[in-house]
Amino acid sequence: MLTPLLIVVIVLAIGFDYINGFHDAANSIATVVSTKVLTPFQAVLWAALFNFAAYFYFTDHKVANTIAKTVVENFITLEVILAGLLAAITWNLFTWWYGIPSSSSHTLVGGFAGAGMAKAGTLGFGIMSAINLAPILKIIAFIVLAPVIGMFISVIISIILLHLSKNARPSVAEKWFKKLQLISSAALSFTHGGNDAQKVMGIIYVAMVAAKVLKTGDTMPEWIPFTCYAAISLGTMSGGWKIVKTMGSKITKVNAFEGVAAETAGAVTLGITEHFGIPVSTTHTITGSIVGVGLLKRVSAVRWGVTVSLLWAWVLTIPVSAVLAAIIFKLVDFFFPGLGVV
Repeated sequence: MLTPLLIVVIVLAIGFDYINGFHDAANSIATVVSTKVLTPFQAVLWAALFNFAAYFYFTDHKVANTIAKTVVENFITLEVILAGLLAAITWNLFTWWYGIPSSSSHTLVGGFAGAGMAKAGTLGFGIMSAINLAPILKIIAFIVLAPVIGMFISVIISIILLHLSKNARPSVAEKWFKKLQLISSAALSFTHGGNDAQKVMGIIYVAMVAAKVLKTGDTMPEWIPFTCYAAISLGTMSGGWKIVKTMGSKITKVNAFEGVAAETAGAVTLGITEHFGIPVSTTHTITGSIVGVGLLKRVSAVRWGVTVSLLWAWVLTIPVSAVLAAIIFKLVDFFFPGLGVV
């Protein structure tokens, strides 16, 4: 039975997916807008279309399963999930407002884990007993690995494209690369949808298990992935122009050739990590890819001051979200004791 609290949690989770869409819209459209291949309005429609198209392809839900297992089932209640979502939404909106391309994925993981740890402490257990270290450590490792892999692949793709186009007239090459950007940005939006929509799917699934609507191991109801993909697509259509500016020009100036290389590298990286069920940050991945194409020009082409400030945001996201979620959990537990008990 759908209890009022479960309905609130589901609505908040879908709301987070919507926010994730406009927070991360810049990832797939920043370069295509900065090179004037598409107008901002055309770009968000293009990205949203391929965000939703991922629903028909990514049906294994490996990333959703990883997210669902980050907190030990004994410590998962609707109260825990509520606190985790509120913390994640707060940090996402804060970073969006200041134009910081932080990770929605790590915000959600940090919030969920932090609330779970607070729950364990309330019950008299060690706080670390609430989390499954294997998926958490894998996610933390890819804070570093995802941008590095994206950077490495973007350099390789750039070298290949340079070799293939070395005899072409610059004006002709530029024309073709602008056309190719439509394909590369579509690929990035497609894999972004496949990776990021699944994270909220995992949260809704564990919420329904906690509310005893589903049992652990039950097949995920089809309305969950459909709704999550629709929400992230609608969010993408809402844009996120503050972060578009950061991603499209502040890290390094990007032309059509570099846009193709960066977006393709980002799409390849996300496709590989989704295959292995690793919830990585689309933001981290495409930022690493953009840095890669900048490095190929010259080291000074990358604005390292901006890049270092982004790195600080990445490092702080999980612990800040976790602490915020723990505080929210304690407040909810104090003012509404037993709220999450079904």
